[in-house]
Amino acid sequence: MEVPALQGLGVEHGLRTRDKRAEVGERHQDLRIGVPSEVSNEERRVALAPSGVSALVANGHKVQVQEGAGKQANFSDQEYSEAGADIVAEASEVFSNCGLIVKVGPPSDAESDLLQEKQILISALHLGGTSPHFLRRLMELGITGIGFEFIRDSDGTLPIVRMMHEIMGTMAVQIAARYLESGEDGRGVMLGGISGVPPSTVVILGAGVVGEWAARTALGFGAHVIVLDNDLSALRIMEHYLDRRITTAMATDGYIRGALERADVVIGAMMTAGQRSPVLVTDDMVMRMPKGSVIVDAMMDQGGCIETSRPTTHSKPAYVKHGVIHYCIPNMPSNAARTATYALTNVLVPYLLKIGETGSVHEALWRDVGLRNGTYVYRRHLTKKSLATMFGMPHRDIELLIASGI
Repeated sequence: MEVPALQGLGVEHGLRTRDKRAEVGERHQDLRIGVPSEVSNEERRVALAPSGVSALVANGHKVQVQEGAGKQANFSDQEYSEAGADIVAEASEVFSNCGLIVKVGPPSDAESDLLQEKQILISALHLGGTSPHFLRRLMELGITGIGFEFIRDSDGTLPIVRMMHEIMGTMAVQIAARYLESGEDGRGVMLGGISGVPPSTVVILGAGVVGEWAARTALGFGAHVIVLDNDLSALRIMEHYLDRRITTAMATDGYIRGALERADVVIGAMMTAGQRSPVLVTDDMVMRMPKGSVIVDAMMDQGGCIETSRPTTHSKPAYVKHGVIHYCIPNMPSNAARTATYALTNVLVPYLLKIGETGSVHEALWRDVGLRNGTYVYRRHLTKKSLATMFGMPHRDIELLIASGI
């Protein structure tokens, strides 16, 4: 049985404390916030839990939720209605009635056609799957696009990315343990081994948040854990946090080859914030891995960091290449849809409240560094240099655009 105090307390308790409307004289804008059902890549999460809707409504905002939007995360339409949301039947109603759209995945082609002039869109961008056509569509409409991957607070943290990466790192090892079993055509070994039988070797590429939580989980299983990264300080920090129970090495070609040749599991967790993941593992390296070993590329939403990886789906999550099982779902946290929805709500609702409190998205971007960093399209301009470089497009600095009022 789910205990509300564990799953929802961070939202229920933390977000409902601000019940009163803004004082007279303060700038305040009543937002119309739309939550459409997710349609891309078997996405099961929803952007806002009912508790987040309740917090927004308590602050004077209107929320429209598409019928069935929370079903796969086990949130009923009745829960949303009781929280104060208006339930509407079609996505077209949500997009046409609301000035601010909040989603988990980026809009599909069909949803892009529903976007309205000068809307605010807050969602993941998924750098591995985005296109110049999509970005130009947003610019033509004057959309303010804010991407989960780019939202970075003043302390340097990526709050939404971190929450999802904690889930991804934990899930990656759980998934790998299952695919190692004989019933999944794996090597037929346990991660932790047993008395007299040595544990499996888990190689983790990347010492970031995904890598850290994958290492924690693998150690919990009792596996032998090797972490590779190009950042020596990141490796040092992980060693410190995990009491030197892991083996670390620089992610050079030689070390990667040597580690993969004896790996039972490889977790792809190497990323660069706001950019496509670097490809560290070549086809030839995978060919030399033991047959029946498992690769979980947790960076598929950023393009993947293993050459033999290609995106898979929840209905067909794995494939075999060179005798190695590959699990490469771009939206892994979707399989923990309820937990992931609470995590998103915890982070998103305070940002939505800030937009309402400041009176306009322009003022919100000026005042809040997290939202400003998260913006990739604003006033018909691309504002992320990384995207401009990726697609050969011009860009404008977001702070100059805000200051100039262009």
